[in-house]
Amino acid sequence: MIEFRSVTKTYPDGTVAVADFDLVVPPHRTTVLVGSSGSGKTTLLRMINRMVDPTSGSVEIDGTPIRDRDPVRLRRSIGYVLQNGGLLPHHRVLDNVMTVLRLEGTPKARARERAYEVLDVVGLDRALAERYPSQLSGGQQQRVGVARALAADPNILLMDEPFGAVDPIVRAELQAETLRLQQELHKTIVFVTHDIDEAFLLGDQVVILETGAQVAQAGSPSEIIEGPASEFVASFIGVERGTRALRPKETDRGTVLVDTAGRTQGVLVEDGTGTA
Repeated sequence: MIEFRSVTKTYPDGTVAVADFDLVVPPHRTTVLVGSSGSGKTTLLRMINRMVDPTSGSVEIDGTPIRDRDPVRLRRSIGYVLQNGGLLPHHRVLDNVMTVLRLEGTPKARARERAYEVLDVVGLDRALAERYPSQLSGGQQQRVGVARALAADPNILLMDEPFGAVDPIVRAELQAETLRLQQELHKTIVFVTHDIDEAFLLGDQVVILETGAQVAQAGSPSEIIEGPASEFVASFIGVERGTRALRPKETDRGTVLVDTAGRTQGVLVEDGTGTA
C-alpha cells in the first residue's frame, strides 16, 4: 500500500505544485491520477520513487516513510514507464530490458533469460531482442519500456502518460495489454494520464485532480460517473464514454450505461422528446 500524508511540494520560485495532498493507493490495484496540465499528477507520481521529494508531509510504502530509504535502491525496486519509453538508444532491446537486473548484480545468463521471459509477457517477438530502439515502432518501444519495468518483478509499477505519444489504434492495443497484464500480475499500479476515458478504462481507483493536486473526486469509475462530486467533475468527465458495448443499469440517480465488465461508462439521457 502507498499512502500520501499531508504532502506539499513548493518549488524555489514559490510555485505550489502539490498542496496538502492525502491519498491511499490500495495494493494490487490500478490507481489513475487524471487531470489537466499543472494539476500536479506527474509530481505526485515521481514522489513515490523519490525523483521528487516533498517539501512537507510524508509518502509511505507499507507503512514505512520512503524518506528513510536510499533513493537509488528505492527506484530500482519500483518499475517506471515513461511516455517516450525512456530507452537507451545505443543499447539493443534485450540490453534495455536487462538494465535493472544487471545493476542489481543478477548474473548475465539469468538476466538474459528473464529478459526473454518478460518480452513474452508483454507480447513482443523474441526476434526483436537484437534490434535497437530506433528500429522499432512506437508501440513496440512502449512494450519494451513495460518489459524493462517488469524485469525485476517489482510490486509497484509507475506509468507516466505511457501511451500519449502513439496513435489511437496503437494506444487502444496498449491499453488492452495493460488490462491483461494487470489481470495476470496483480501489481500496484499508479498511472498518470490527462485522458478521462483512459482513466475510466484502466483504473480501479480514479483520482481527478485540480490545480495544485487538489482532489476533485476519488473513487471507482462507477462511483464518479454515477455521482459527480461537483460541477467541475461533471464537466471534466463528460457524458459520452466511448464506443464500448453498453447496456442500461438503473441506479437511484437514474439510468446509467455499463460495459461488459459491469463498469459504468456513461449516462442515459432523454433526447428532448421524452424518450431515451
